[in-house]
Amino acid sequence: MLRSKGFIKRTKKGNAVKVVQEHYLRDDIWCSAEFCSKCLHTQPALTVAPSASQLFKSHFIIADTNVFMNQIDIIEHPAIQNVIVLQTVCEELRHLSLSIYNRLKNIISDKDRHFYVFSNEHHRETYTERLKDETPNDRNDRAIRMAVKWYSTHLAVLNNNREPVKIVLLSDDLGNREKATKDDLIAVSVRQYVESMVDSPELADMLSNLSTSQETKDKDFTHDEHLSSAQIANGIKSGTFYQGSLSISTHNYLEGSIMANVEGVETQIMIIGRPSMNRAIQGDVVAVQLLPKSEWLRTPTAAVVDEDEESNLSMDTEEDQDSKKQSISEPEEVITLPPQPTGKVVGIIKRKWRPYCGFIKKQSVQGSISSKMSENVLVVTMDRRIPFIRIRTRQAQNIMGQRILVAIDSWPKDSRFPQGHFVRALGAAGDKATETEVLLLEHDVPHQDFSLQVLNDLPFEGANWKMTEDDIRNRADFRNLNICSIDPPGCTDIDDALHVRLLPNGNFEVGVHIADVTHFLKPGTAIDQEAANRGTTVYLVNKRVDMIPFLLGSNLCSLKENVDRLAFSCLWEINPEAEIISVNFTKSVIASKASLTYEEAQRRIDDRRLQDDLTNGIRVLNQLAKKLHAKRLERGALTLASPEVRFQLENDSQDPVDVELKELKETNALVEEFMLLANISVAEKIFSKFPSSSLLRRHPPPANANLENLSKAIAPFGFTLKFDTSKSLADSLNQAELPHEPYFNKLLRIMTTRCMMQAIYFCAGNTVQSNFRHYGLASDIYTHFTSPIRRYADVIVHRLLAACIEPNSVYGSELTDIHKMQSLCEGLNYRHRMAQMAARSSVELHTNIFFKDKIEQEEGFVTRILKNGFIVLVPRYGIEGIVYSSPTKTALAASAPPVVYNPRNNSLDSSTNNVSIKLFDKIIVQITIDEDLVGSAAGGMRQKLKMELLSPQIPGLSLDTIQGKSSARKSNDEAKLAANVKRMKIRSHHN
Repeated sequence: MLRSKGFIKRTKKGNAVKVVQEHYLRDDIWCSAEFCSKCLHTQPALTVAPSASQLFKSHFIIADTNVFMNQIDIIEHPAIQNVIVLQTVCEELRHLSLSIYNRLKNIISDKDRHFYVFSNEHHRETYTERLKDETPNDRNDRAIRMAVKWYSTHLAVLNNNREPVKIVLLSDDLGNREKATKDDLIAVSVRQYVESMVDSPELADMLSNLSTSQETKDKDFTHDEHLSSAQIANGIKSGTFYQGSLSISTHNYLEGSIMANVEGVETQIMIIGRPSMNRAIQGDVVAVQLLPKSEWLRTPTAAVVDEDEESNLSMDTEEDQDSKKQSISEPEEVITLPPQPTGKVVGIIKRKWRPYCGFIKKQSVQGSISSKMSENVLVVTMDRRIPFIRIRTRQAQNIMGQRILVAIDSWPKDSRFPQGHFVRALGAAGDKATETEVLLLEHDVPHQDFSLQVLNDLPFEGANWKMTEDDIRNRADFRNLNICSIDPPGCTDIDDALHVRLLPNGNFEVGVHIADVTHFLKPGTAIDQEAANRGTTVYLVNKRVDMIPFLLGSNLCSLKENVDRLAFSCLWEINPEAEIISVNFTKSVIASKASLTYEEAQRRIDDRRLQDDLTNGIRVLNQLAKKLHAKRLERGALTLASPEVRFQLENDSQDPVDVELKELKETNALVEEFMLLANISVAEKIFSKFPSSSLLRRHPPPANANLENLSKAIAPFGFTLKFDTSKSLADSLNQAELPHEPYFNKLLRIMTTRCMMQAIYFCAGNTVQSNFRHYGLASDIYTHFTSPIRRYADVIVHRLLAACIEPNSVYGSELTDIHKMQSLCEGLNYRHRMAQMAARSSVELHTNIFFKDKIEQEEGFVTRILKNGFIVLVPRYGIEGIVYSSPTKTALAASAPPVVYNPRNNSLDSSTNNVSIKLFDKIIVQITIDEDLVGSAAGGMRQKLKMELLSPQIPGLSLDTIQGKSSARKSNDEAKLAANVKRMKIRSHHN
C-alpha cells in the first residue's frame, strides 16, 4: 500500500517548497512471537518465559521513548527481557540521544535478551496518520498505543488454550497511561513494574531520580537560576556571555575555566568556587559572564586537600572574597602575574553527564546494618572534579566498601549536590581488577567483549585464513625483500615494517610497509562501526584494550616474521644525503624476515661482526634517519620530553616489582623518522585529491602566556625562551643547559611540553590551509597512516589513499562528506584524549601498588607553585605529587602557615628562615601511599601518593625524621638523606 507524506521545507535562499515523500505500508511485517503460527517469521525473537514480575505472568513489554531516555540503565539490566522496540521509538531516540540509541542497539543485538524491533511505521494496521493540530509528540504517543493495541489483539486471537500473553505498556507519562487504560490496554509506570520484580531488588535503586523531594532540598541554600536558551543565545551574540567547555583543575576541584575569544584573543576565563560554577560539571558546555576586573585573579589558587566537601563548600564564598580583597590591596608593582579574567556560569548550553564511578560516603549512611529501608546517601566520585552525588538506595550497607557506578539525573537549584541513581556495583575497593575497570569506565573507554555481530565479520577460517590469488591480484609482490619490523618487547600488533635496498644509480629505495587493515574492515560493517566507536587501542600497564579483534590485530593483520601478509607500502627514492627524489604508493604483499625489538635492532647495529644483508640494511636506515632528523630540527621541529616509566610485573599476580624510566635507543628514532616521513608523504597525496574531505592532523602553536610564564621562571638561570617560531623555541631549549645539573634541560622540555596545545585530527575543508601546520614537527601538512591496527584515523587515511592511487576505486560519502568527516574527527580526538588519560591513570594505579607499604626518599624538582603547596616531579620514578604547605584549611586558619606565597618571585618563602621554594628547585621528598580503603576518613576509599618535604629544612613544613621505619633501616635512610643534602649543597646554583 502506498501513501504520500507532504511537508513544507525552507531552502537556503529562504524559499518555501513543498516536499512529498512516498511511504509504503506492508502486510508482511511479523510479530516475532515464538508461538505465533499466523506470521511467517523463521527466527522469532520473543519467547514465552517464566515471568519475573508479580504483576503479570506471561507478557511482552512495549516502552515509550521517555522510558528509554530516562531509564536506560533499567532497560540494560538482564532481568528485562522480551521487549518490543517500536520503530517510532527508535527514530525518536536517534534524534534525541545518539549515545542512548547506540546502547539500545547493543541490547537488541544480544539474542539472549529477546528484544525485537517492530516496524510499526510501515505496518498497514499500525501506521498512524498525524491529525490536524496534533503535536508530533502526541502523534508518536498515539502511534505507540496503536502498536500496543495491535499486538494485544493479534496475540489474543492466537491463544490456543494457553495462558494469554499480555502486552504491557511501560510509560512514566501519566496522561499516556490514562489514555491507554481508556482503550482497555495495560499500562504501568517503570517504578510499578520494577517493584513487582522481587527477585531483582537492585532495580528499584536504579530508577532515575528526576523529581525533587523535601529530603533532597538543602535548607538555606540555593543556586542562581539558569538563564533560558533564548537569553543565553542573545547574550553570546551580543558579546555579553562567552561559550566554552568547563574544565576543572585536577588539583583543585573548586577551580574551573573555559577557553573563549575575549576581544579577539583566545583567553582562559577562570571560574572559582561552586557558586560561580552554578551546577556546571566537568565537560559541560556553559555560558559564562565576566566578573568586574577588580575581581580578576592575580595569584595562583590553592591545591585542595581531600576534606569533607561540605566544609569546603561553606568556605568557598569567604575564600573568594579574601582573594578579591587581596587582589585590590596588593601594590601593583609587586605583582608579576597578569590579572586572569574570572567569570561565573549563567547557564548550561549542553550537559556532558556520563556514568560516574565512586563509593558510598560512610558518614552519609544513617540506617543500621540490618536495615533494608531506602535512604538518601552521598556518593564520593573517583574523579575529584565531580561533586558528591546524592542517590537513594536500600543497599547502602551491602555496597559499603565497594566501587559503584552511578548516573546523574538532575541538579535542582535548591540542592547542594546533583541527584542520581545507582547503576551497579563494580567490586571491592583496592582489588586491581576492579580498579582497572574503574579507570576504563572513568575515561569512557569501550572495553566490553566484541559482540557476535562484530565477530561474524571476521574471516570464517579464523587463524587458518590464507590469502588467495584474488587477494594478491594487482598488488606489488615484495616478499623477496629484506623487510623487518622494530617494536617494543612483547609487541604482537605489528603495524609497520621497513626495508632499504641500493639502486643502480647509487640512491636508495626505502619502503615503509603498513598492515592493510582495510582489506578486512569494510565500510558500514559491524566491525568497522565498532572500530570507529573505539577509535584507538588503549594501552594500560597490565593489559591492552584492542580497537579491532585479536584475530586481526595480533594475527591476520600483524606483520609477523616469515608469514605472508597484505600491506600498504610507501616507497621513496632517497639519495645518500637523505633528500627525497620521488615517492610512490602501492598495495602489496610482504613477508617480514625478522620481528625485532628496539634492543635487538640496536645490538645488530652495534655488533660489527654481523655483516648480513638485513643488519647492514638496518645500519643504512639508521644513517638516513639521523640525516632526516637533522633536517627536521633545522626546519624547527621540537624535541620535547615526558617522564614515561616502565613497570616490571610479577608473573603471577601482575603486581609491579620495579619501576624505571623508559630508555630510548637510536632504533626508536630510526623507526620514528620513517613513520613521520610516511605520514607527511601520505598527507600531501590525499590532500591533492581530497582537498575538502581529507582527514589530517594539526598541532596549533602554544598560547604565548604559558610560555611567557615559563620564560620568567628560567630567567634567574640566565636563560630565556624565544617562541615566535618553533625554530626559535627549539634553539632556546637547546641552549638551556646547566653543566652541574644534567636533568635541568629535560625538565625544561617536560614543562615546555605541558605548555603545548594538543595535536588534533581535523577535516581539511573545515580549516584554512594556513592552519594545517603541525607546530611540533614543523611540517606544513601531516596525517596518521602508519598504525591502522590501533588507530581508526589511519584506517580512514588508508581508504583515502587507496582512492587516490586506484583509478577504478569505488567509495561512498564516508570519504567525501565534510560534515561526517569532521564529526568523525571530533570523536577520534575525544577517544585519543581519553586513551591517554586512561594510560596515565593505569600508571598511577600501579605506582600506588608499587609504593604500598614502602617509605622512600628521593630527589625531586619543583614544577609548579601553588598558594598552599607545590608540585614535585621525581625523575627516578617519573611521578608527580603535591607537597602541601598546610594540610587543611582548618590548619591554615588555626596558625600561621610555614611558608607564604611571594608573587614577585612566584615562590613560597619560609616564615622563619631564608629558605624559598621556587620552580626548578631540587629538593628531597618522602614518598608514601596515603591509603584509606575502609571509608573511615572524610573522603575515604581512596589511595593517593603522598609526598612530604625532607630537604631543604623549613620549620613546620619539613619532616624532622623519616617516619614509620625500623631503627636500622631508618638510620640507613637518614645517612642516605644526609649524603643527598650534601650533594645538593655542592650543586646549588641559586637561593
